Amino acid sequence: MEEEQLIAGLRAQDRKTVEYLYDKYSRALFAVISRIIIDRDIAEEVFHDAFIKITRKIDGYDESKGRLYTWMANICRNSAIDKTRSKEFSKSSKTNTIDDFVYGLESASGTLEQVDGIGVKELLTALNEEQRFVIECIYFKGYTHSEVSEEFDIPLGTVKSRIRAAVNVLKKNLEKI
Repeated sequence: MEEEQLIAGLRAQDRKTVEYLYDKYSRALFAVISRIIIDRDIAEEVFHDAFIKITRKIDGYDESKGRLYTWMANICRNSAIDKTRSKEFSKSSKTNTIDDFVYGLESASGTLEQVDGIGVKELLTALNEEQRFVIECIYFKGYTHSEVSEEFDIPLGTVKSRIRAAVNVLKKNLEKI
């Protein structure tokens, strides 16, 4: 099914389209959540809630701002981060490295699932060490800007400046692709 058909089917609340979406994207979206939330039961709960949010808020998706998968992955990522900010979680749940997320993850079946299909590894090598560190903390480990500032004793303005600089570098490198 083409992305346009998928979006139209979701907006029409077609059951077959929702089933197709689940079949094709559930593993990848669950992987986004499970990189942030280690406990499988809680990750499944967050995935369920995020999937419902995706199907109900499809009208909020804007094709001009990015691909459907990116939009769905952001909903899953944000749902997982929101869960980690709840009273149930502590900072100890933020232990995964960018290598675990970008270069592959081992599923429960013991198979290696590669998630670097868009060249994230190559893009991140363009960043300096400080920029890469804040990107890893914020986008792959689920830290907030303030948490990075407090935990690693980096001024908040510096954290934000490094993120802004990193995003500019990544944008320039994406344009070359």
